[in-house]
Amino acid sequence: MSETRATPNEAPLIRVSDLENRFGRHVVHQGLDLALYPGEILGVVGGSGTGKSVLLRSIVGLLRPSAGRIEVFGEDLLSLEPQERSRLEQRFGVLFQRGALFSSLTLAENVALPLIEHAGLPRPEAESLARLKLALAGLPAQAAAQRPTELSGGMIKRAALARALALDPEVLFLDEPTAGLDPIGAAAFDRLLLTLRDALGLSVFLVTHDLDTLYTACDRVAVLARRRVLVADRLERVAATDDAWIRDYFHGPRGRSAREAAHATKES
Repeated sequence: MSETRATPNEAPLIRVSDLENRFGRHVVHQGLDLALYPGEILGVVGGSGTGKSVLLRSIVGLLRPSAGRIEVFGEDLLSLEPQERSRLEQRFGVLFQRGALFSSLTLAENVALPLIEHAGLPRPEAESLARLKLALAGLPAQAAAQRPTELSGGMIKRAALARALALDPEVLFLDEPTAGLDPIGAAAFDRLLLTLRDALGLSVFLVTHDLDTLYTACDRVAVLARRRVLVADRLERVAATDDAWIRDYFHGPRGRSAREAAHATKES
């Protein structure tokens, strides 16, 4: 596990306060509070139906919450005019669970799109920069000319990461980035994430169920339960919380295996 970058004296980049999300009579979040600090990787976990992806979508502006406040870079995201809100959201990079790449476009064209649409770059310049982003995400040069249908799951994740990095974001949002990857590919993605965070100074909001990712990459972990954030702290403190779901999740066979693997890696 990486050392936490957040300190109590730092102002959060993102602060969610008293958030409520409901769909008809179904309440997903109520009174939810959470903060993301500069330079940290925050892992967000929870059981099925706790609204991990709903929370991410609320913060990045894809879903307007029923109530509450979302402060981003010191501004109230929900009260901004559309143009100002769009300006702030361009400081985010988002990787969705299934990649969300356009199958009819090459990887270079996929990554170039936000550079053309939001940065106003000419296509040749955008595609040249896109190839650099693909290399940054660990893909070989020849991958730029390939289409998503020609790629493995791991390569698709890296291509989607390259697109999320296209506009040089300050905050990276990842929704289950290692889902569907084999253990070797998932471990490689975790290492890449740490390298990028350290090299680019990113802050990362990471929705995951992958215990290995939590132990390898996350500075803090937030547990969603009972419509709110039950606890958000360093992993060892979260794992010690007296809650049935937390005990089952962190202290079951898979949790013990992930913890032992992380300790072995740290000692080697």
